[in-house]
Amino acid sequence: MEKHKCGWCVGDDLYEAYHDLEWGVPVKDDATLFEFLILETFQAGLSWITVLRKRENFRKAFDNFDYKKIAKYEEDKLNALLQDEGIIRNKLKVKATVSNAKAFMQIQEEFGSFSSYIWGFIDGKPIKNSFDNYKNAPANTPLSDTISKDLKKRGFKFVGSTVVYAHMQATGMVNDHEVGCFRYNEV
Repeated sequence: MEKHKCGWCVGDDLYEAYHDLEWGVPVKDDATLFEFLILETFQAGLSWITVLRKRENFRKAFDNFDYKKIAKYEEDKLNALLQDEGIIRNKLKVKATVSNAKAFMQIQEEFGSFSSYIWGFIDGKPIKNSFDNYKNAPANTPLSDTISKDLKKRGFKFVGSTVVYAHMQATGMVNDHEVGCFRYNEV
């Protein structure tokens, strides 16, 4: 018998693998949190599957999401990224990745880690929602509004409330798996 999965992923092998193995699993590792944050910022205005299909290209293009290296990118590297057909070539998002890497490291300096900062908004404990259908999950919440405002105040770009909420879902800060999904109680 096949396991029930959240409706948004069904029918695409890449989507299903991402759903089954990563989505909603609590992430406390700064490198992974940064990767998801950057991927979510590139996703703004697009579908997640578009970004997911280009994820390996993004890893290669952005030095495996090494924020210390990205913070030092200069104009020649930015120009090379804008020529890279394997990623989403949006000049503002590419530039934002560099400024976000710098802001990310400033948060690490202030809080000891980005994980301590971001998980501090929920006292380190995931929020467990109860949706029968993924379509009932919100695109943003008052909490994602608060985090978005704080990130923007700290110099982050492309971190609107919807992007922040998607990041919270992806990194397990909030469990929005459908109640009937086999991953609901696993994460």
